[in-house]
Amino acid sequence: MAESKPKYVLSYFNIKALAEPIRFLLAYGNIDFEDRRISREDWPKIKATMPNAQMPVLQIGSKTTFQHLAICRYLGKQFGLAGSNDWEAFEIDMAADTISDLRTKSAIVFYEPNESIKETKYVQLLSEVIPTILKNLEEMAAANKGHMALGKMTWADFLLAGLIEYLNLLCRQDLIANCPNLKAAVNSVTSLPAIKAWNAKAPKPDM
Repeated sequence: MAESKPKYVLSYFNIKALAEPIRFLLAYGNIDFEDRRISREDWPKIKATMPNAQMPVLQIGSKTTFQHLAICRYLGKQFGLAGSNDWEAFEIDMAADTISDLRTKSAIVFYEPNESIKETKYVQLLSEVIPTILKNLEEMAAANKGHMALGKMTWADFLLAGLIEYLNLLCRQDLIANCPNLKAAVNSVTSLPAIKAWNAKAPKPDM
């Protein structure tokens, strides 16, 4: 008797942000998953039940997985989007961690509750932090023929493509408007039939 496939349930808010790269990867892997979107009103009721009181959380059968980068890395391995050796995996991780670094530093400013402090922080973010990281990412994509690592599609491309709208929101600009190689990396993912099909059927996000 054939072993039954585990059920996949992804829990996150009705936004793209950290869950969208995971949704993209699951769609690419042809995984029929439950896209469980938690409302802001219901979140306080279930927050304590989530690992680290955070989301996204991906249930794979009886296993509960969390941390969006770790989930993306795992799914990348499952779907042939990871390195074939430790060095290749390291190159992908460098790209992914740089993308994550941009997200983290921008989010700290975006979610600053004090408006006057926020605007002061944005000055440095927009003039120093973003240009430096963006230049590094564009150079990485240029060296890898329009991909983030290994000169071919990897899960780091999915991370960037899934996060780009959220990153643009956090950074108050179209980050890849003048970055042809990063734009190519994003397009390499969003032009895939599986991702086009996902985008066509996905619920309209709250932001």
